[in-house]
Amino acid sequence: MFELLPGVGLRLPGSAGTLRFGMDERTAQWAVATVADVRDGWLCGARWAFSAQYRGLTLDTYGDTTDRRGRHQDTPGLACIGLTRDPFTLTGPSACPVVLRDINLFGYPTAEVSDAFSDGLPPTLRVSGDGLYLTTVSLHAEPVPFEN
Repeated sequence: MFELLPGVGLRLPGSAGTLRFGMDERTAQWAVATVADVRDGWLCGARWAFSAQYRGLTLDTYGDTTDRRGRHQDTPGLACIGLTRDPFTLTGPSACPVVLRDINLFGYPTAEVSDAFSDGLPPTLRVSGDGLYLTTVSLHAEPVPFEN
């Protein structure tokens, strides 16, 4: 089970620990490597990025971000954590729970998840999906402005 911790980071499955916002790349990779193979990645505006596959989910992380346009502040260390479901698993709940406030975001239809969070989601969290179930969730160190 992955547990989203707004303002903190992401609790990893088993006893792998917690990815904490602000942690350095090496520490983040070591934590993730205890549960999955880590693959280097790339993201514009981030000094480092990596991903891993775990039970039908892709975990994407990046850090040390800068924004020359000034839309958000520069973030040292781990800045964003994202989880995306494998497209072949979208007809039902995911094999691995992704939990926020004791609710499995990938375990119930999108309408039920929306009803459970009628009081709103944290400003650092983004969810998306275009079908029966949510497909992606991302948690950021700082609130992310909406793009127009």
